[in-house]
Amino acid sequence: MNTLCVIPVRGGSKGVPGKNLRQIEGRPLVVWTIEQALNTPGLDVLVSTDDERIAEVARSAGADVPFLRPPELARDDTPTEPVVRHAIAHRVGESRSPDAVMLLQATSPLRLPGTLERAMSQFDSSGADSLVGVVPFAPFFWWQARDEQPPRADYDVTARPRRQDLTSRQLRYRETGSLYLTRPWVYEQCDNRLGGRIELFVMDEVEGIDIDTEHDLRLAAHEMRRLAEIRSTPGGSA
Repeated sequence: MNTLCVIPVRGGSKGVPGKNLRQIEGRPLVVWTIEQALNTPGLDVLVSTDDERIAEVARSAGADVPFLRPPELARDDTPTEPVVRHAIAHRVGESRSPDAVMLLQATSPLRLPGTLERAMSQFDSSGADSLVGVVPFAPFFWWQARDEQPPRADYDVTARPRRQDLTSRQLRYRETGSLYLTRPWVYEQCDNRLGGRIELFVMDEVEGIDIDTEHDLRLAAHEMRRLAEIRSTPGGSA
């Protein structure tokens, strides 16, 4: 399967200025995702950016940066989907039409070894049209009251289950924003990264860290150090 991996990386960032080039454990943030993709067999890794500095860093890390994204696809309110369609069209123009498109967000740099291969394997074997990365959560969520109605729980408050006893069907799943795998026709026909037959791709809890704030940066760095220490321990794995 010919899989195009698109990593969209815009130069502007309001929450954490310049975050995609911020150093985190010795590498610019974007490089973590690029290296994970390049270390995954079968991925055609393309970085889409509007920023020449980011493009230079991405090329130095080994990614293909065949263009600078046009201004109309680099505004604060630009959705991700047209950016991915633009990258797909570029590959089609090179007679390199992909069978699948993996979307990786650079702001989610924590992915365990083998995660991308596992996603590709599940996508291929499941026959899904789109795959969305998620992390599991206990269903102890509440809905805010409306129109003088009482608040409503997402679980039976009279029979609160223990977290360790929850089944996969009782759990809830939060979309990480880290990873998506999609058939190209879904982008063209649905203008969405998700469509057709959708499958959940369950990731480790630590892979759900998304960097929007300085605190998120510190948290991601802490987890990277922790995972590195585990891997360096004899017999350790992560």
